[in-house]
Amino acid sequence: MEIGQVDYVITSTRVFTSEVGEDAARPLAFAVAGDRIVVVGAPADVIAACVPDTPVLDFGDAFICPGFHDAHLHFFHTALGASPYLLMHMGESEAELVARTVEFAAGLPDHAWVVTQGWRDYRWDPPVPPTKRSLDEAFPTRPCVMYSGDGHTLWMNTCALEALGVTRDSVPPQGGSYDRDENGELTGIIREAAAMELLPRCLEWLTEDDIARAYEDQMTRMAEQGITSICDMALMPHPGCDFIRDDVYEKLSREGKLTLRVHMYPTLLDDQSRLEDLQDRYAGDEFPLLRAPGFKQFFDGVSSQHTAWLTEPYTNARFDGDCGRPTVPTDHMRELVLAAAERGHSVRIHTIGDRAIHEALDIFEEALAWYGASMQGRNTLEHLENLLPEDIDRLADLGVLASSQPGHITLDPGGPERDLGPERSRIMWPFATYTARGVEQAFGTDSPITAVTSMDVLYCAVARQDPFTHEPSGGWLPSERISAADALRIYTAGSAAAVGREHELGQIAPGYLADFVVLDRDITVCDPEEIQSAQVLVTYVGGQRVYER
Repeated sequence: MEIGQVDYVITSTRVFTSEVGEDAARPLAFAVAGDRIVVVGAPADVIAACVPDTPVLDFGDAFICPGFHDAHLHFFHTALGASPYLLMHMGESEAELVARTVEFAAGLPDHAWVVTQGWRDYRWDPPVPPTKRSLDEAFPTRPCVMYSGDGHTLWMNTCALEALGVTRDSVPPQGGSYDRDENGELTGIIREAAAMELLPRCLEWLTEDDIARAYEDQMTRMAEQGITSICDMALMPHPGCDFIRDDVYEKLSREGKLTLRVHMYPTLLDDQSRLEDLQDRYAGDEFPLLRAPGFKQFFDGVSSQHTAWLTEPYTNARFDGDCGRPTVPTDHMRELVLAAAERGHSVRIHTIGDRAIHEALDIFEEALAWYGASMQGRNTLEHLENLLPEDIDRLADLGVLASSQPGHITLDPGGPERDLGPERSRIMWPFATYTARGVEQAFGTDSPITAVTSMDVLYCAVARQDPFTHEPSGGWLPSERISAADALRIYTAGSAAAVGREHELGQIAPGYLADFVVLDRDITVCDPEEIQSAQVLVTYVGGQRVYER
């Protein structure tokens, strides 16, 4: 074996390549030239095949694996949530959150709206839905908007409602609502499509420099987590509201400040030009870290708010026929997906309830029959929290990838049993069943819904316990626990498959992009309780070191 000139060789006694069937790390070396891995093999063989004096970076017994790939997050809100411009806080109660927000607002510029994210009233003490009354008392003359922790509801004060032009006579868009009290007055709670339509206007006070600075800082934090790729998913199902800031990514790329691969998924609309324009721009070499593999759409909401679309009513139904609802009518979703498939585009659909999942699979099945596989990326269902048993095998049969967020498993302790009952709750986030039945998977965080913390993703998948409380003991639905090796493969190679790049991303293999991470321990063999303690030592993207501890 002769490979000639390369930039350097990486060696370790514990390299995990993420290849199919690989269950353990082993002694390996790999040579890197430019942004690619040239060869992988026994350390002595790889070093001998290189020209003399090739730099050899020996990491001893440290653990090396492909870089982590967050397959589903919302980068704009993730970056803003860690910036000085937006408060991320759930609060112990409505009163505590409002008091904390008053403190936060004192440091904002005068022109800024007060914006927070994270409240979950079902986890408050007492678990009572909030109203605008408390915000009006705290902020009588300044717009205040509280974005829920599940990302589907806004709670705002009268000043914000007035600034946005929402009155008691306003009619919400289809799939959304303006909550009213018994007298018909607005409560300040705005749900689903109505909330998504308004949120962009609540953030218009931010400058381009504010946003770029927040993005750069967030990328630094992700490099520290060993995250080398992301899928930036559209947040709003409305024109111009996807929050995919390709302009910011391009600015950072031109300035040499882009330190991770970004796969953008704008909203699927009747007009498909947004995606196709992005694909044309990123087809060349000008922006090597940017791609736009496909579209995103939303079929339903969330179970905790009874907006996820179910086949049978919620166990704790609030009215007869309480099954949630589609955010997009089924006929229109079908038209959108088939139109995208006809042009070769993949679609990733937010589906949480079993009815939404089933209907989406029917649409994907028709698209596959008519137009075959997409040109870029994979048709994917996002979240899939509550499935009909027969739809698990349909995922595998249709080649539809299941994109899950392990941190969601314990986000609402007791919530699945409360909303869906014990029988339906047994088929939720079935990672082990997916693996056994050949369903391809990808992992992410849905950040800012859960934090972008790579070791928490792996811990939750392996232990099925809350990353903070470590409850419940033994894990929630422990039969669906998976090995750390499988979790790693899903979080690297699986996420690469979601973006249609399994041939060049997500593995340590010849010809693959040199995106890899070095950890201080072998997380495939350590006790699951030690996974969260693992430290990222070094992160590489495209052969370049972007972080060193």
